[in-house]
Amino acid sequence: MKLPRRKFFHLASGAAVLPAVWRVANAQSYPMRPVRIVVPYAPGGAADLFARLIAQKLSEHLGKQVFTENMGGAGGNIGTGRAARAGADGYTMIVVASLFVTNPFVYDTVPYDPIKDFDPVTLPLITPIMLSVNPSLPVQTVKDLVALIRANPGKYSYASAGTGTRNHFMGESFKQSLKLDLVHVPFNGGGLAVVSVLAGHTPVFFSTPPPVVQHIKEGTLRALAVMSKARSQILPDVPTIAEAGYPDFEGEEWLGILVPAGTPKEIIALLNREIVRIIALPDIRAQLAALGFEPVAAATPEEFAARIKAETEKWGKVIRAIKHE
Repeated sequence: MKLPRRKFFHLASGAAVLPAVWRVANAQSYPMRPVRIVVPYAPGGAADLFARLIAQKLSEHLGKQVFTENMGGAGGNIGTGRAARAGADGYTMIVVASLFVTNPFVYDTVPYDPIKDFDPVTLPLITPIMLSVNPSLPVQTVKDLVALIRANPGKYSYASAGTGTRNHFMGESFKQSLKLDLVHVPFNGGGLAVVSVLAGHTPVFFSTPPPVVQHIKEGTLRALAVMSKARSQILPDVPTIAEAGYPDFEGEEWLGILVPAGTPKEIIALLNREIVRIIALPDIRAQLAALGFEPVAAATPEEFAARIKAETEKWGKVIRAIKHE
């Protein structure tokens, strides 16, 4: 027996509404069980330490255990791919570094799409990238450095914490845009790189603050600029790259929090609100400052989504140019 067209329409509409009603009801009672934060990197790094701080505070305020799970390997690709396939129910979050948007251009294949497979929660932390030099170089400003390199093509090199890092890509963006003949020398970490810079073997350095701050304060390294929009809280006397005369070279490391695509917006809003509140706590801010991170004021999911899209386009161009050299 055929249903009248009008009745069928009402039944179909009601069926379509049911999943939405369930999602809202589920979000209102969230969380009902433990929540996992995936860390797609090895234990002990900045992302891992940050995730553990957040997990502890979220557990206290949500009334359910929030725990971290490390899934390191392939520059974060393995854990990120697994998180992309997790349930979109709010019970899996992931902490990602800025490698998240550059890995798809570095590797032949990655098990995730940075835009389609995740919904952003918040971008809570950044750390500026610093341009510093060995004091033996006869330069006091970024313009001095550019002039020196141009006058001596192929003579100077810059160090980074490794191929494929944001520091590396920041150096390449600087080099490409200004058409500088500057050699990249990658090291296995910022500690080894700074030793080479201090010795004058690789006199130019793009790095995050932790390896260089003490040396800059002692005068064994000279900071020329921070590659971010605002001055660093750790070294407030160092100008931004825009203040140094090059506004097109902004870049920084960051840590962000995502959930699998399709997670209820009510849950995303709750997590955003809680994490922003946690980042504002004085004890948390002090611990994060010790890691070289600076908080981002109330970063919304929409702001983080726009950041991911913009950086995917920006760094994709830089990395494609590197591959064609």
